[in-house]
Amino acid sequence: MKRAWALAAVIVAAPITLQDVSAQSVIASYPDRPVKIVVPFPAGGPTDVIARFLGQNLSEQWKTGVVIENRPGANSAIGAAVVASAQPDGYTLLMAMDTTLVMNPITTSNLTYKVEDFTTISMAAVNTSILVVPAGGPKTVEELIAKGRANPGKLNYGGGIIPTRLAGVLFNKMAGIDAVFVPFKGSSDVVQGLLDGSIDYAVDGVAPHLPLIQDGKLRALAKLNNRTLASLPDLKPLSETPGLRDIGEMSTWVGVVAPTGTPSGIVDKVQKAVVHATQDKVIQDKLLPLGIVTVNSTPEEFATFVKTERQKWEPILRESGITMN
Repeated sequence: MKRAWALAAVIVAAPITLQDVSAQSVIASYPDRPVKIVVPFPAGGPTDVIARFLGQNLSEQWKTGVVIENRPGANSAIGAAVVASAQPDGYTLLMAMDTTLVMNPITTSNLTYKVEDFTTISMAAVNTSILVVPAGGPKTVEELIAKGRANPGKLNYGGGIIPTRLAGVLFNKMAGIDAVFVPFKGSSDVVQGLLDGSIDYAVDGVAPHLPLIQDGKLRALAKLNNRTLASLPDLKPLSETPGLRDIGEMSTWVGVVAPTGTPSGIVDKVQKAVVHATQDKVIQDKLLPLGIVTVNSTPEEFATFVKTERQKWEPILRESGITMN
């Protein structure tokens, strides 16, 4: 009887053991084919730049391809929805921003994904934003404010992601400017709007505007935090402008997430690889002049940070009246 019970126990346990071995084998061999990182913004913007440096480093670590796929639109919601519905196997990742995980869920009632659709892996970078105008525009923040006050309702300002839109709203409110907002899908469109004159100023990341600033086609008036910008060393914080000292700092952040249900062993593998990439001095030195500082975190730290950011921004966004429907 004892031998029969023992044999039955082995038979029952065998499938579970085989499943465990199979799962461990999948994790151990990950990645054994190309990994796709979805960027929910157009090519050329800060998130895209970060993703491409990160992807190249991950490809070198993993000895396999890492494909960057741009899926812009709906303030990152289109790309986010693609990843939310992907197989949770670690082969489809998302470069998620504060817009994606914090602000869209607050400002968009018909959002096509939920924050719960994602597993946080690691933060990747913090990006400095700047106030920028066409080359023929105002030369200082004070001149822009004076022009705006003298022409209520006649200036246009642009923005793509919600943080930069919100920064524009706060700037206008504190500066006493009544301007018309022009929405864009991403940074490349904001740049074009400045060049073709459809907008008079914008708040956006450094990276897409820097070459044109250096060529004299655009002008940076201020930065929205106190971090040193090696590429624009003389640029002063917006908070140093009289009347704007309480505007505070505004930086955007980006991190890596995967579809919920991705095995924890794969999440850990990706997290360690992302940390290694963000600590690569070559990447740091290339991103720093663009106002981008690499950071990293554990999955748990990232998840906690997202919750804290929501608590911080929800009342501000509700008051601002910004909606994305």
